[in-house]
Amino acid sequence: MREPRAIPTAQQRPADAAPRAPRAFGAAQADLTEYDFAAEDPLGTDEAVVPPPPRRGRFWRTLALGTGGALVMAGLGLAAERLVADLFARHEWLGWAGSALLAVFLVALAVLLVREILGILRLKVLDRLRDRASAVLASDDLAGGKAVLAELDALYGARPDLARARTQLAADATDRFDGAELIGMAERDLMAPLDARAKALTAASARRVALVTAVSPRALIDIAYVLFESVRLARGLADLYGARPGFLGFVRLAGSILSHLAVTGGLVLTDGAVEQLLGQGLATKLSARLGEGVVNGLMTVRVGIAAMRVVRPLPFHARPAPVVTDFIKDLLSVATSARKPR
Repeated sequence: MREPRAIPTAQQRPADAAPRAPRAFGAAQADLTEYDFAAEDPLGTDEAVVPPPPRRGRFWRTLALGTGGALVMAGLGLAAERLVADLFARHEWLGWAGSALLAVFLVALAVLLVREILGILRLKVLDRLRDRASAVLASDDLAGGKAVLAELDALYGARPDLARARTQLAADATDRFDGAELIGMAERDLMAPLDARAKALTAASARRVALVTAVSPRALIDIAYVLFESVRLARGLADLYGARPGFLGFVRLAGSILSHLAVTGGLVLTDGAVEQLLGQGLATKLSARLGEGVVNGLMTVRVGIAAMRVVRPLPFHARPAPVVTDFIKDLLSVATSARKPR
């Protein structure tokens, strides 16, 4: 066997060869070229950006919905008028009773419509307030920060559970001169108790989902209960933060939550949840049904986190945003207690 030896890869120079002089360009040989980004790049300026094409069919869709609704209302009105006329034809007292019932129904319908409109407006107020708070955090505008605090005081002025927090916030905001600091103080003083209660609601809902999934005999029951618990959790969080939506407002809120889940990947266990579950040996500690309960509970947690981000009047800035891993310990404790023999 031959002994290993090193083989040089570079060409060897003679030992007595003179060193090579360093090469460099002179100042006269340099050719400077200026590049105009605004002229060459069409995305360099805002004026050159081509706006997206307008959506087509919105006018015709609105027209179709409006005319269809008018026809339905006209048909219902004619049906009610014919019913009252038939009641008068039978007996006069039946006609008057039908007229009274119709009047009560119209009054109740008007009240419901007003409540639905107010619920949608409250959701828009929360969205606008969150956008204004984000703008104040970016610009550090003192006047904008004071305006946001005034709107928060008007929003939660009738709630006795936040009276102490509002008093503390008003006392601390007198000697502040930065808009971003005012928003941070409002988040720490006013949002802290609401965030704690929102996390408690989310954790309780996730525990119920995990327990029901672990003991239910059918997958259809699991799906139905997860949907029911998600709807109840979203409505509870909306009421907690001051939205109080009606039916139409809740439909709009559900759409916003689903959009947020789609953007943030809500149907996937993120935030390190999978790693933590695997690290704690979930597959060896729990049975298959208990594992499904924990996974369904985590999905409910994702719904709660998305609902908090949608209905919270201030963005998460001074306080950390909730993540899935904050609730894994509670879910594992529920699953472990359900696994113990009795």
